[in-house]
Amino acid sequence: MSRIGKLPVIVPAGVKVELKGLHLKIVGPKGSLERDLHPDVVVTVTDGEIAVTRPSDRPAHRALHGLTRALIQNMVTGVTQGFVKTLLIQGVGYRVSLQGKSLNLAVGYSHPVMIEPPLGIEFAVEGTQTIRVSGIDRELVGQTAADIRAWREPEPYKGKGIRYENEYVRRKVGKAGSK
Repeated sequence: MSRIGKLPVIVPAGVKVELKGLHLKIVGPKGSLERDLHPDVVVTVTDGEIAVTRPSDRPAHRALHGLTRALIQNMVTGVTQGFVKTLLIQGVGYRVSLQGKSLNLAVGYSHPVMIEPPLGIEFAVEGTQTIRVSGIDRELVGQTAADIRAWREPEPYKGKGIRYENEYVRRKVGKAGSK
């Protein structure tokens, strides 16, 4: 039995869960999220809990069991608390500013990079080096942060670039000068 999949998802007070066929909708204080579930996984909603079961022990069903439970848990956490990813910018002349709701990145190109937030995502800038990406959909928050990081990934020789808050960039020694 899946250690993740067999745990029930606890639904906190103030969160409403609707299951119609394979369509799950969760509404909470921060907003609402919807998802179509896989037809092989059985989801049951009881008072205060959401349980996920699988029809067999086949590897595909085992994988879907834990995945479905984790996706539902992320939906419940998103509508109650939300998710935040923090990015740090390092490099001489590298900076970020907020123009309206858009990010304006200066990361070594000959032009500024403007990034519009997708629907449901908010940007916050602290100083000129820190970006906070927040929203209720965990997948969208992570993908948006990855898209921002892709503009200038951290490089190992000088350490310049955009990195996640707790990311360790392994530094390399440069070319040794010959005598």
